[in-house]
Amino acid sequence: MGKAAAARRLAAAAAYGGGGASLVGLASLGLLKIEAALARRTIGNADDPGPDATGWYGRGRPGPAVKIALLGDSSAVGYGVECVEETPGAVLATNVAERADRRVYLRSFAVVGAQSADLAGQVDAALAIEPDVAVILIGANDVTHTVLPAQAVRLLEAAVRRLRTAGVEVVVGTCPDLGTVEPIPPPLKQIARFWSRRLAAAQTIAVVEAGGRTVSFGSILGPEFAAAPAILFGPDQFHPSAAGYARAAAVLLPSVLAALGVIPDEELEPEAYRGEGVLPVSYAAVEAARTPGTEVGGTEVGGDERGTRGRWALLRHRRRYPDRAAETPEESDEVDEERQDRDELA
Repeated sequence: MGKAAAARRLAAAAAYGGGGASLVGLASLGLLKIEAALARRTIGNADDPGPDATGWYGRGRPGPAVKIALLGDSSAVGYGVECVEETPGAVLATNVAERADRRVYLRSFAVVGAQSADLAGQVDAALAIEPDVAVILIGANDVTHTVLPAQAVRLLEAAVRRLRTAGVEVVVGTCPDLGTVEPIPPPLKQIARFWSRRLAAAQTIAVVEAGGRTVSFGSILGPEFAAAPAILFGPDQFHPSAAGYARAAAVLLPSVLAALGVIPDEELEPEAYRGEGVLPVSYAAVEAARTPGTEVGGTEVGGDERGTRGRWALLRHRRRYPDRAAETPEESDEVDEERQDRDELA
């Protein structure tokens, strides 16, 4: 079975209630369960909730403010860093404020250790703030806890559909390639790589079908981790360091800006020389899983969303922007408070 067909099959299993155990086979699943438990003991327990990136960014910039909801697991929290300015949420919100020239309110609902099953509760909380865009980072804990891929994909798709029904733009960072993680020994490393890449491809199909867009993490930090693990891995050798989280935020930034509609006009159309174009979503998903930093979103061809091979998808390799050092979030929007004070005096 080809990779695109396998990804379609897994996404279909999610949609129609299949188990998805055949992805690695029952024998491999049993081995994965045993060695994943050993790897988790090596990595340690993440009892620390991590810094909370919630707050206001872009002080002094005009309004109305952009509202970002951050959902997912420890990769969204920024587990392992020492201060809030080193979290992916703070880096992302600071740079959105810079590029959009707007104040940004980011609210983090992410929880260390979260799996796709936890997204429903996070979405409940996120909808209350009426965000403009939701950024979701999820999947690694589903792999290390051997959640059946079809189940994980089904839960993610449900979360994205709820957000899109409420008018919220959605950007999902798909499951990273866990084969890059040092504490995971062979043969678990090879199984985890296979499982995480297939999960990422199926996540892409499901998210696009639900109306969101994805950005593939894949092995985005793999070469850097291999060359300089002391720099881009955190102390537990599983979670990224501050530099690693900053790199992940830089990958997400262009797609978040595109979802908000604040990218330059010259970047609206896909560019063939960068390998951008329209593909059936299953083929786009496999290409994205193979090429870290790739964005996949739904599109139309001749006014139709679907072709003979399924949903049409637009594959993009968006330009990266220079990073700005993250701000310390403000607890309140001082601009709105000053306006309220003036109104009360009037």
